[in-house]
Amino acid sequence: MSPRSRRSFSAAERLPRPRLALLIIGLVVWGLVPPAAFGAAAVPDHMQPGMRGALKKAIADSKGFKNRFDAEVWLVDMAHRLAPRVPSVQRRLNLLRDVHGAATEAGLSPQLVLAVIQVESNFKRFALSSAGAEGLMQIMPFWRHEIGAPGDNLFNRATNLRYGCAILAYYLKLEHGDVTRALARYNGSLGQLWYPLRVESALSQNWQIP
Repeated sequence: MSPRSRRSFSAAERLPRPRLALLIIGLVVWGLVPPAAFGAAAVPDHMQPGMRGALKKAIADSKGFKNRFDAEVWLVDMAHRLAPRVPSVQRRLNLLRDVHGAATEAGLSPQLVLAVIQVESNFKRFALSSAGAEGLMQIMPFWRHEIGAPGDNLFNRATNLRYGCAILAYYLKLEHGDVTRALARYNGSLGQLWYPLRVESALSQNWQIP
């Protein structure tokens, strides 16, 4: 075993078990340590076929992360949580990469944005509400004329996320950082708590990082 690998094991021994599992995935993904070095039981079950290549590509294309390790940890963690809703490894990682990029650019928590998407569309890209709201973050078409262009496709993943994050960030600024009121504005239910509570419940149950 190389000195670099020995240093990685030494550091890994001091990590909490969930973070250790993510570090193991990172080491295996980047070929620094072979999977056999950890034993079959130590390599997490959610390293699905195709995950290694898809994760490498997502990390290489990602924006907003401080470094490659942060990208690995966040993407692997969130990909595992998102798997029941988005079974495709490639689609899942592409979505997470775009969520992180759009949220970071707008100054939002990516985990909060994931919670909003869960409540709004349950990660269905082509979701269409009875009121006409479109896509992952359920954007009303009038927003094209407010912050975009008439031809913008709100069912496009990146476009929808850019709109949704910009709108939520605007409401947060309007409400001086009050997340509850900003979420109520986003949903058009200012003065009521049911929508913010649903988002906060989704965040705490599925997306919050300890």
